Amino acid sequence: MAGAIALGGVFLIGTLWYWVVEGWSWEDAAYMTVITLATVGYGETHPLGSRGRLFTIALILLGVVNIGYIVNRFTEAIIQGYFQEGIRLQQQRRLMESLSEHYIICGFSRTGRQIAKEFRAEDVSFVVIDSELESVQRAQLEGYTVYQGDATLDDTLLKVGVDRAICIVAALPSDAENLYTVLSAKTLNPGIRAIARASTEEALQKLQRGGADAVISPYITGGRRMAAAALRPQVLDFVDGILAGADRHLYMEEFLLDPAFCPFVGQTLQKAKLRSQTGALVLAIRRSDRTLIGGPTGETVLMPGDMLICMGTAEQLRDLNKLLGPIRSQKLRKPRNG
Repeated sequence: MAGAIALGGVFLIGTLWYWVVEGWSWEDAAYMTVITLATVGYGETHPLGSRGRLFTIALILLGVVNIGYIVNRFTEAIIQGYFQEGIRLQQQRRLMESLSEHYIICGFSRTGRQIAKEFRAEDVSFVVIDSELESVQRAQLEGYTVYQGDATLDDTLLKVGVDRAICIVAALPSDAENLYTVLSAKTLNPGIRAIARASTEEALQKLQRGGADAVISPYITGGRRMAAAALRPQVLDFVDGILAGADRHLYMEEFLLDPAFCPFVGQTLQKAKLRSQTGALVLAIRRSDRTLIGGPTGETVLMPGDMLICMGTAEQLRDLNKLLGPIRSQKLRKPRNG
């Protein structure tokens, strides 16, 4: 912009000189100024004296400087834009390649945004996929790692490291898209945990048959929660307080018992003394055969492959994690000061 303004000023000065000082017509003055600034070498429109030729030399130099400046800035803008885009793509590729044991959120609609908010509160590593530019820009403004692409395509999932991820959440608007996403993710990484959103009961069943480990229907879940809020409001408030949000005092965690690391496999809860050593409470145990033991007693034996569902403060759960052995890949949240 500055170069164009300066060039216009030089053109105006040159035209006024030839019109006022040399006494030429407006057309001849403007023409002489243009061919002088362009350095095309057409010759003088009318004969010039020494003063006029000196002015023309100065005009040529000013024109060369201004035009050179404009060309330089234009070229610089093109080159920088090209390289900046290349650098951005390279940085994004390196970031995606560095992801490991992360979560993938497919879709950044209202559901996806809430999931991302909860993941951020839990301090877990995750990446968002969305095909809409507006959604991608919104995710970037909120500081999330995001990739623009179609989550139903294998190539997109591979670029966000689905083969290294531990969980994928399909929260796309279409049930068919969520089904394709789950099928693709399970094909590329059979061990990944797949969570999917379903709009209808029929879609819920199809997603379960397609390999989804958990299927959530906002309508069914929302109805149940509204009923619980009406019938058991205090219970619902308590459960919400330990399941979601950043400003919590109590948390719930799950711990998978690996006999290779856990020293308490084969012992009873009473003998293991998990509560007295850490302060964390074992609420339930899910056996490897999917049997759920709610409110286990001191006589309950810890078996290989048990999933312990525990409640406690952040510090208590971290102590429990250390006590049970290096069995969790996800870093437990840090206790808050105060």
